[in-house]
Amino acid sequence: MPSSFTLDDATAELDHVASHADSVSVSLESVSKAFIGSNGEPVQALSDISLDVRPGEVLCVLGASGCGKSTLLRLVAGLERPDSGRITTGADVVEGASLERGFVFQDHRLVPWMTVRENVELGLHRLSGDARRHAVDAKLELVGLTRFSAAYPAQLSGGMAQRVAIARALAHQPRVLLLDEPFGALDAITRMQLQDELLRVRASERITTILVTHDIEEALYLGDRILVLSSRPGRVRTILPVSLPRPRDRADPAFGKMRTTLYEQFFQHSR
Repeated sequence: MPSSFTLDDATAELDHVASHADSVSVSLESVSKAFIGSNGEPVQALSDISLDVRPGEVLCVLGASGCGKSTLLRLVAGLERPDSGRITTGADVVEGASLERGFVFQDHRLVPWMTVRENVELGLHRLSGDARRHAVDAKLELVGLTRFSAAYPAQLSGGMAQRVAIARALAHQPRVLLLDEPFGALDAITRMQLQDELLRVRASERITTILVTHDIEEALYLGDRILVLSSRPGRVRTILPVSLPRPRDRADPAFGKMRTTLYEQFFQHSR
């Protein structure tokens, strides 16, 4: 790269990437997926799933353990292929993994011998050195970890490591952010802090987000709508709009009433 490469040049290169990262819709049309179980018999994970995720919204996927929540997310990510049906992001059919869909797992999956900066840089090889550095700087600042850029994963708390994972997922300007129970392994206080952090990031990035959770309160706190899946095989039981104003207050009687109603209607007698 010539020595005359400037901050304006880096910004222009990042803007070119960002121009392809506007919020998009995600659509599933009659999607089904089965796996071969340990006994050699097929196990139907999802059956005839149809739904539309609106551009820029947060859709939380809620359901009992084993209902296919993570399978649905992996299908949208392109990490698995549906047995039938079709998945699209915008006008594009999902046919495999893509950097246009960022993925955050329940465990951070950081490379232990790489620093925070180096972990966030993964997937940015198509950018020049200066543009890559500015992209990483921006995402580390977004998640409040600028001072820890030279730290290694073993030196981070669980919450900090998940923030690095979120920064890594966002660094290449994806059009869709997919999160698979990203706060499930954290303590209650850290979980609430990172829920607020995710809302702040979402407000900044305005990215279409699908978050899988088994926590009713988390779904109500974060989601614009909640997709409730039935027990295996996972089917759409309901898609519930969350009409509570933001910022949401867990102590608000309306919040508590909605939480109780959701539990009683869909989970109280589930097995």
